Amino acid sequence: MIVLETVQESQSQSGNGSANGAMIERVPLRSLVKGVLLYRLTYVSEGLQVKGYLTVPDTGKPSPGLIYCRGGIRKVGMVRKRRIISMAKRGYAVFAPFYRGNEGGEGKEDFGGEDRFDVCHAITLVQSLPEVQPGPVPLIGFSRGAMMAMLAAKQCNQAGPVVVWGGVSDLFDTYEQRVDLRRMLKRVVGHPRKEPEAYESRSPVYWLEQVQVPIMIVHGTADPQVNVSHAHKLAEALERAGKDYAMELYEGLEHRFPKAADEKALDAVFAWISQKLREMSESKP
Repeated sequence: MIVLETVQESQSQSGNGSANGAMIERVPLRSLVKGVLLYRLTYVSEGLQVKGYLTVPDTGKPSPGLIYCRGGIRKVGMVRKRRIISMAKRGYAVFAPFYRGNEGGEGKEDFGGEDRFDVCHAITLVQSLPEVQPGPVPLIGFSRGAMMAMLAAKQCNQAGPVVVWGGVSDLFDTYEQRVDLRRMLKRVVGHPRKEPEAYESRSPVYWLEQVQVPIMIVHGTADPQVNVSHAHKLAEALERAGKDYAMELYEGLEHRFPKAADEKALDAVFAWISQKLREMSESKP
């Protein structure tokens, strides 16, 4: 039996003084599925209190950990409980940060800028949980969340294999392809001609030499929100860099897959993650 240690402080109390990744609060929530536990956690990221959902298989023993990086910004693309519960049913303890400034969290989200630390420190949080086995923490990044997951792979020692699902690989292309997002991008990131460094720093295709973990690309060929060209560009860059990667394209599917196709894709994703975690463990000196 696992004893859950709950650390609680006032919601209004600052995270200042607590270590990055320290849990401030754990609130049990009603789960939608029997056999999976659901919590809302508050943790520290660069002195800010950031929130997210944790789903845990109710097995009484530790499970491998995983971080799900949501897409969108603010209310758009917020973490869906059913999504991460479905992942937890596959035997993983899944934490999904909301990113700073969301759902009562402190600070302001900036689309792969300072909020990238919220994912790095979530890795520390996950590794501290009694429900989680020791070891590197894989990440699944959906849409904009793919940038967050890849930034964590670049910057955080304990990041495991990364799944880029319907993911942005070049933010310059997003600016050109998504006219409806230009106002938001100019406000949050800047104009690509005036702030090229900000776009490049958020675009994995420009710094893959700094990523040392396996990558899996999942994308629908008819995705109207993140064009499949992002998947092809990332795969080509990974190939040139000599990286360990796999790619699965789903013909005719859009940004969010229908339920049956989504479950099939999740099966393939978790089989790949489990295989890569075994390989990483076996390759340790």
